[in-house]
Amino acid sequence: AVRACVHPLSKVGPGQRVVTIEGLGRGQRLHPVQRAFVEEQAVQCGYCTNGMIMESVAFLAGNKNPSEADIRKALANNLCRCGAYSNIRDAIEDVVLGGEQ
Repeated sequence: AVRACVHPLSKVGPGQRVVTIEGLGRGQRLHPVQRAFVEEQAVQCGYCTNGMIMESVAFLAGNKNPSEADIRKALANNLCRCGAYSNIRDAIEDVVLGGEQ
């Protein structure tokens, strides 16, 4: 996962794939992380949502069974203005426990 605001498209190399928040789901079906964020009410003001979801998807792709400490560390650089961190961690844990990564 990279921050689009500091990673210009011109830096994307040949053969590299760019996936945005809109490209995670399939048709009308949300990605499991997106669905978990909705179900756990981790989506509040929307300020951090895209970054938290994209970072979570990338993190879970490399860590199928993270601890709570792993989740906290993975999301440490994302700021949630609402303070919904516990809901966000719950959403990620739901995905891990549900095995839908």
